[in-house]
Amino acid sequence: MNTDSTKPEEKGFFEKVKETIEHLWDGTKETAEEVKEKAADTIDDIKAKVSSEKKVVAKKAATAKKSVTAKAAKTAATVKAQANTKIKVIKAKAASAESKAKNSVADAKTKADAAVKEEKAKAKKSAAAVKAKANNKIKAVEAKAKSSSPKTTAKKSATAK
Repeated sequence: MNTDSTKPEEKGFFEKVKETIEHLWDGTKETAEEVKEKAADTIDDIKAKVSSEKKVVAKKAATAKKSVTAKAAKTAATVKAQANTKIKVIKAKAASAESKAKNSVADAKTKADAAVKEEKAKAKKSAAAVKAKANNKIKAVEAKAKSSSPKTTAKKSATAK
């Protein structure tokens, strides 16, 4: 007998489930590949956008950095110049004060020296005047002593005893 039949073979339940799963699997696989390709394209697009924006941001950052650096340098130079000016003014004031102090010390020394000289001169005059008076008194006493006789002096001294 002939086993070839003209009827289509009927498939069993498990074979139908198997075919359905294979069909679903194949569809899922294709969908996954499409999603993968789309994701790769999207990632490439995003990378391109980001890299171009990154360049723009880098340029802006470089420009901002240069601007800030220039401003900081300018400010530092200004502050340094002001500080130097103040230092010069303070040094000038200090030098002026020092010279005034030296001048006042020199003036005080000169005045003190002059006062000492005046006092020395007064003391010498005073000493000379005292010496002159003492000499005059000595001369007066000597003159009196010469003019009076020794007898009267002896009597006076005897009566004084």
